[in-house]
Amino acid sequence: MSVLAINKRAGFDYFLLNEYEAGLVLSGQEVKSIRLGQVSLKESFVTLKANELYLTNAYIAPYKQAGKNQIGDPTGPRKLLLRKSEIRQLIGKVRTEGLTLVPIKIYTKKRLLKLSFAIAKGKKKFDKRESIAKKEAMRNIRRVLKNN
Repeated sequence: MSVLAINKRAGFDYFLLNEYEAGLVLSGQEVKSIRLGQVSLKESFVTLKANELYLTNAYIAPYKQAGKNQIGDPTGPRKLLLRKSEIRQLIGKVRTEGLTLVPIKIYTKKRLLKLSFAIAKGKKKFDKRESIAKKEAMRNIRRVLKNN
């Protein structure tokens, strides 16, 4: 399993509750571009449309060797492949509890591309400050232990 793209802001902006894995519906050019690492999950999110899940606002750069045969919008919605029972469960949690679906990473599993996303609850400003303070404290502890 090799990770091709990571959403670093997801852990900082949200409390990640449950993690899920989904397949992506992509064209061949998009797959080649993602495998070259030309993808960004920054500011992307998972949306619900007609009982289906879509990855929205994820940037996949056009494949350079495709020439004039470019297909689609680089930030357009891409359908996620999940079981119906998982989709129903996610829809229920998002609509009743006010949670969001946040993409975490795109990776390969054997020869397939997978998206890892999580049910998340947004952090408040004081929560973000608290996580920054914890990171700095751990960094200082490691620094002291390394020097001694």
